[in-house]
Amino acid sequence: MSTTSYNCTSNEQRAEGLAHAQKAIAAKQVVVMPTDTVYGIAADAFSPQAVATLLAAKGRGRSMPPPVLIPRLNTMDGLAADVPADARKLAEHFWPGGLTLICHAQPSLTWDLGDTMGTVALRMPDDKLALDLLTITGPLAVSSANRTGQAAAQTASEARVQLAESVEVYLEAGFRPLEGTEPLPSTIVDATAEVLRVVRAGAISLERLREVVPSIVGLGEEPVTADDGAEPVTADDGAEPVTAEAAAVPLAEAAAVPLAEAAAVPLADAALPAVPESPVGLDTPVELEGAAGGETHVEPTDAAVPNAPTEPESPATETEPYVVQEPQSDELTGLAAGAADAPVAAGAPVAAGAPVATDAPVAADAPVAADAPVAVADAVMPPVQPSAAGDASRSPAGQRLPPADEEAIPRPTAPR
Repeated sequence: MSTTSYNCTSNEQRAEGLAHAQKAIAAKQVVVMPTDTVYGIAADAFSPQAVATLLAAKGRGRSMPPPVLIPRLNTMDGLAADVPADARKLAEHFWPGGLTLICHAQPSLTWDLGDTMGTVALRMPDDKLALDLLTITGPLAVSSANRTGQAAAQTASEARVQLAESVEVYLEAGFRPLEGTEPLPSTIVDATAEVLRVVRAGAISLERLREVVPSIVGLGEEPVTADDGAEPVTADDGAEPVTAEAAAVPLAEAAAVPLAEAAAVPLADAALPAVPESPVGLDTPVELEGAAGGETHVEPTDAAVPNAPTEPESPATETEPYVVQEPQSDELTGLAAGAADAPVAAGAPVAAGAPVATDAPVAADAPVAADAPVAVADAVMPPVQPSAAGDASRSPAGQRLPPADEEAIPRPTAPR
C-alpha cells in the first residue's frame, strides 16, 4: 500500500488531501486526520472490513470498539435510539467538542464496530478539517492514531512513526491540541441508563457537565435519590411503602379519642332483646325490704348515681379490665357487706336501684330491670398510654445494593 501525507495548512494540499482521503474511505482503507483532542485513525463506520483494518493497525481487538464521529448534531438520531433528554442537552451544549455520548444503537443498522453490546459512542469534533472530511464521507469510526499502549499522536508525523504503511492517507494540520499543551481525550458519558454517568474523565470537566445536567454521576459516585438518601420503610405483606415522614405521626394523636365517648353508644341502637315494660313509673318510689328487722327503705328511681371514685392511673390492657366501684350498703338488695363478688343465681331478680359490681359473674339467664342504671358512660377511665413501639412498623435501615463495578472498557455490561 502506498502512503501519502498532505500538509493541510496549504489550501491546495488541503483540497487534494480531502479528495484522496474520501477515495481511501470508499475503498475501505484507513486515514489519519486531526481532531480537537488528538490525531485519530478513521475508517468507514458501516464497513466491517474497514473497521477490522483500523483495529489491526492499532493492535486492538473487538473488545474495544471505536467511537463514531459525526458531522452534525441531527446525525445522532439516525445512529442512536431512545436518546435521553439529558444526553441531548449535553450534545446541544458541548458539540462540537470533547464529549462522547454512549447511546443505544439503532437496531436497524447493519454495521459491525466490535463488541458494542448494542451501543454506539458518538461525538462531533470541534475541528474544521475533521468536519469537512466527515461531511463528504459520512460517519467515521475513529480511534486515537497510535498503537495500543503507546502515547497518543499530536501530529500526523507522530502518528506515521507508529502506524507506518497501514494507513493510506495522512492529513497533517499541525499540533492537536496546541503545541506545548497536554493532550486530553474526550470525556465519555454513558447515556444508556436513567441517570447519566461519566465513565472516562477528559476534556469536559464534571463541573461543566453539571452546569447543564446537575444529576449526572461522576466516576466512583453513586446516584443521589430524590429524598436525599432517606430509606423507604416497606410494610409487611406487600403493602404500600411507608416513608419515614408518614411513620412519624405521634401515637398520642391516634389514642386521643376518649373511651367514654366510644362507650356512650345509646342502648337503643344495640341489638338487645326487648324487655317487658315495668309497671312501676319513673317517679314512683320503690320500697326495698331491708335484710334485717323488716325495715323499709325508700329509694327514688331517678336519683343520680354518684360518680365512681377514680382509681390510680395504670395502663389498661385487654386482660385486666378496669373495675368501676359502686357504694355498697347492707340495706340494699339484702347483700351483706363484702359479698360483692358473690355470683347471682340464675333467675334471681335484681332490684332496679341495686348497684352491681362490674366484676361479679352474672348468670346468662339472669333478668335485669329495664331501668337499671348503667354507669359505663360516667366511669372515669384512665388515659391510654402511647405505645412504646413508636416506629415498630419501620423496617431496619439498610444500604441499597450498589451497582456493578465499571468495567475497564466504558461500555454498558449488557445489551439493551
